[in-house]
Amino acid sequence: MEAKKMQETRIIHTDQVLINDLNNYSTLFGGVLMKKMDACATLSARRHSRVKECVTASTDSVNFLKPIRQSDSVAIESFVCYTGKKSMEIFCKVVAENLDTGERRIAATAFFTFVPLDENKRPLEVPGVIPETEEEKYLFETGKERERIRKLKREQNNVLVSKLTTEKACN
Repeated sequence: MEAKKMQETRIIHTDQVLINDLNNYSTLFGGVLMKKMDACATLSARRHSRVKECVTASTDSVNFLKPIRQSDSVAIESFVCYTGKKSMEIFCKVVAENLDTGERRIAATAFFTFVPLDENKRPLEVPGVIPETEEEKYLFETGKERERIRKLKREQNNVLVSKLTTEKACN
């Protein structure tokens, strides 16, 4: 399986902020932004793996850095930045732009992990990635550590889930 350049998986989706997407602080709902980021990351994952179905395995490190207002546009950029044998890590960067002044700022970042599935819902192997820019090289070089942390968190979550109950709570 031949490795692909990260640039080949890059998706950029730009949208305006609509009044229905705002919370009571007149900023973009975090959940609305996360949905847009997941949709963008899905396209990067499918572009990289060239399969019909890619599922989100985890969402890591969603960082809301700057508020996004109604006067802004929102550009979500995603690309595969690291791969395992059967999973892909997709980096999302959100750039908000004040349409009145032209001022641009990084408003959010996140890492998503996707798994491509075959027609029997079994994970498929994925090609590696080739970083070219300084940004891509940094994300690639730090990918192994993020993978280690995800594995540890998954183990911790398995312990947590084993302690939880499905009994109805009383109120």
